[in-house]
Parts: sequence; C-alpha cells; structure tokens
Amino acid sequence: MSATLARPRPASTDADVLDFAAFAAAPLIRAPFQFFTVPRFVPAAAARAACDSFPGPDLPGVLPAPEKTGDDGFGRLLRALRGQRTTEAFSDKYGIKLSTDTLMVTLRARCRTRDGLIHTDSTDKVITALLYLNGDWSAQGGRLRLRLLRGPDDIEDMIDEVPPIAGTLLSFRRADNSWHGHKPFDGVRRAIMLNWMTDAAAARRELRRHQISAGLKRIAAPFNTGSRT
Repeated sequence: MSATLARPRPASTDADVLDFAAFAAAPLIRAPFQFFTVPRFVPAAAARAACDSFPGPDLPGVLPAPEKTGDDGFGRLLRALRGQRTTEAFSDKYGIKLSTDTLMVTLRARCRTRDGLIHTDSTDKVITALLYLNGDWSAQGGRLRLRLLRGPDDIEDMIDEVPPIAGTLLSFRRADNSWHGHKPFDGVRRAIMLNWMTDAAAARRELRRHQISAGLKRIAAPFNTGSRT
C-alpha cells in the first residue's frame, strides 16, 4: 500500500484576515478632526480565530504585543497588521507618509472602571487605530465615544460611538481636539492598538515604557485579584 502524503496547507495572507476593500471604501470624516470606522475590517471567521487565541493576560492597561507570533488566528492577524500593506493603506487614507518603522503595536485585555476618561493622545502619536476583538457587546460602558470640539467635559456630547465588537476598526488622526473616551466598564475588553509615532525613536521609547509597566503589573497581579470581577 502506498502512503498518501498530506498536501501542505496554503499559507495565510493579509487578504485572508483584513478586508482592504472595506477599508478603502470607508469614508474619512474630516471635522471636527479626521477619523473613520470599518465595522468588519477583520472578517467574521478571522475575527473569531483571533479572539480565541488572544494572548493578553488578565491585566489592565496597555500591554506590549508579542514580538514573535504563532500560526494561530491572533498571530496571523498581528502579522498582517504589522505588514507594509496595512501601513500603506493608512497612508493612503490620511494622505500622509507613514512607515512601519514608526509603528507601535500594543494590546488591551481588561478594562477598569477608572479607565476611559476623556483625553487626547500624546503629541508623539500621529495616527491611532483600535481593532476590537470581543463578542457581542451589550454593555453600555466600554463603547468608545469621539468628542466634539467642546472638549472633555461631557461624555454625552459625542459625534460617534463605536461598540468594541470583534473585527471593528476605529482610527483617528491625533489633534488637539481629538477627544475620546468611554463610559465606565469593568471586565474583559480586548483590543489591538496601532500607533504610528512621530519617529522610530518615539516608538521604541513608548514600547519600552509599556514593557516595564506590564512587568510591574504581572508582579502585582497576585495581590490585586480581589478587586476584579
């Protein structure tokens, strides 16, 4: 009896996990600041696979994304997000030159009630993008709200609200009036955050800061378990 050889599984490409056609079709809102949303930037099957293999520990705050990625759903998604095609797509959308050298990728795994205060991003961030990886979202809290020019005083005074449902992308260009935040939520709220920084040095510096902070959180985690839900 002759042995039957299994055919090699075709390698996944960024086209399998990111819908660049939907990305290109999404309108760029220009006032009061530049932003856009893509509800299904990650198709449903790829989003489920990324949710199932999301590596973020049960820690709050910003966590560095893994440098090495496996061949699971999350790894394939992360590689596609870090790829040249993604940076070029954001460059085309905003009409500015972006580089993969200035890209910082971080994760959020858990939200605390004190998170989500209205703010603008720091000036060393040029473009911010949030890719959510949660199931159906029925909670009123945790839905990112984009603010009007009047600033950080009223969470109800919004121009848009985005539930953090798996596959949804929200992006904005940092500006002095790019206010955003969400109502309080305590629990799992998973997202991948992309930040194109002013330069590569800023990206390395901020990533290092998040690495140190995440290490301290892991040390403190056994002493804080009583405060989580």
